[in-house]
Amino acid sequence: MKTKIAITDDHIMVLKGIVSMLEQTPEITITGTYKNATETLEGLRDNLPHVLLLDINLPDINGIDLSKQLLDKYPDLKIIALTNYEDISFVKRMLKNGVHGYLLKNTDKLEIVKALKTVLSGEFFLQSDIQRRLLTQTKKVPTHHQLQPKLTRREHDVLVAIAEELTTQQISEKLFISPKTVETHRMNIMSKLGAKNSVGIVKIAMEKDLL
Repeated sequence: MKTKIAITDDHIMVLKGIVSMLEQTPEITITGTYKNATETLEGLRDNLPHVLLLDINLPDINGIDLSKQLLDKYPDLKIIALTNYEDISFVKRMLKNGVHGYLLKNTDKLEIVKALKTVLSGEFFLQSDIQRRLLTQTKKVPTHHQLQPKLTRREHDVLVAIAEELTTQQISEKLFISPKTVETHRMNIMSKLGAKNSVGIVKIAMEKDLL
C-alpha cells in the first residue's frame, strides 16, 4: 500500500520542490498541497493522508497551533514539522503538541523518506543536527521540583541513547550492559515519566528538561 502524504507550506517553490523530490517515489502518493492552515483543514477533511509535512510559519494560523487542532481531530494522523526554524523552543513546542517528527527545509529526499518510514512505524524522527542540539543543550536554570522525575545515572544514559534512536542491542553494546538490563531500565524510565512507549519517553523527557 502506498503512503499518502500531504504538504502544507506557504512558499510555492518549497511545495513544488518537495513534490518534485517525492512524486517519482513508487511507495509514495501525494494527496494534496496546501498554502495555509485554512486550505489544510478543508483538504484533510475530504482526503486524509497518512502523513502531513507541515510548515510552522503559515500566514493564517501558525503550524504549532494547527498541529494541535489537527491531531485533536485526527489522532491517527502523523505530522512532521518542516521548517527553517532551528530554535529548540520551536521544536519543544511542536513536540508538546504531539507532532511525530521535525525536519529542516534543507533536508534531502533520502531523509524525508526515512522520516516518513520512521513515523509510520510508530517511532519519533528528529533530523540529526536538531537531535544533537537537543541533546547538548545547556540548561542555565535547572528545573528541580517535587514533580521532577528522579532518574539514576544509568537510566539517564539509557534515556539519551533512546533519544538517539538506538536499538536495544545498540544500547547494550554502547553501555556494556545486557539487552535485558536495557529493557529493565527502559521500563523503569517509562514508569517514572508516565510514558507508554519510546516516542512518549522522548517527548516527556524533553518537556521536563531531562534531555
